[in-house]
Amino acid sequence: MQILVPTTVTEALPEIAGVDYDYYDPAVPLPPHYLGAQCLVVWGNTREQLVDARERMTGLEWVCALSAGTDLIDSVGFAPKVLVTNASGHHDAPVAEHTLMLILAAVRRLDRFYAAQVEGRWASELGGVQPPGPQRDPSTGFPGLATLRGARVTIWGFGSIAQTLAPLLTALGAGVTGVANSAGERAGYPVVGVSEVLDVLVSTDILVNILPSLPETQGIMGETVFDALPSHAWVVNVGRGATVDEDALDSALRAGTIGGAALDVFAEEPLPASSPLWTAPNVILTPHAAGGRPVEVDRLIGENVRRFLSGEPLNNRVN
Repeated sequence: MQILVPTTVTEALPEIAGVDYDYYDPAVPLPPHYLGAQCLVVWGNTREQLVDARERMTGLEWVCALSAGTDLIDSVGFAPKVLVTNASGHHDAPVAEHTLMLILAAVRRLDRFYAAQVEGRWASELGGVQPPGPQRDPSTGFPGLATLRGARVTIWGFGSIAQTLAPLLTALGAGVTGVANSAGERAGYPVVGVSEVLDVLVSTDILVNILPSLPETQGIMGETVFDALPSHAWVVNVGRGATVDEDALDSALRAGTIGGAALDVFAEEPLPASSPLWTAPNVILTPHAAGGRPVEVDRLIGENVRRFLSGEPLNNRVN
């Protein structure tokens, strides 16, 4: 079995009898002697490269994506006979870590500290004596919550990433409520259904979006959601950009309907220079950086190769 592995994968893959790993550049078309491979591992590939692989790989049976989402692969449209798997679960810790960083930056207003540093200004208004607990009243003077202890965090999309993030927030004293398609309890946290989300948002300090891009989630976070949030609340998006109505978000930021936004994903990436989000007030931007470090992909690939060879169902199959 020939498996094509992008050079973006640096882990040593397990030796398996009858399996050859051949490495390729994910930014250029495959050389002719690779076109008969049965498996294409995808990580950091350009769309053009994947389209070329779809057209020229006549023996392809399995696309092994190392991303949690498969939006790009879906858009390329491999043949229905080609199995597609993802790396769901292998991005949980890195994404949770990045999300916590964005939340803390928003709560403590790291963006304001950095702006003062660039100006060479000692930002005394951000330090010194501050009222205890979350500062939800703008008259306190501090332009953020100031602390997670006692803060109310709502995580919309309460899957494995959220369940990794939630205990970190709990350890810092925040209260966490999840939102998912079905209500109940997950990993010890209360979860409400989407039909109840507006009731929860009215008392939310930080809304974290970890939603996938699906037909039913397109633009789901829009004017209605932003209007329901308190004016001090921050929106953090590490899910998919398509789930947010960016025009409505920009309007809410400029009108002061919400306190701010910390965003890692966008409807169009890279974020165009013309996007108003670059200049909207109280915004922290990162360039889709949360999930770029999947863990234990050697184990994921090795186990699925074994399953493929033995005819067993593959783990993390998405089609």
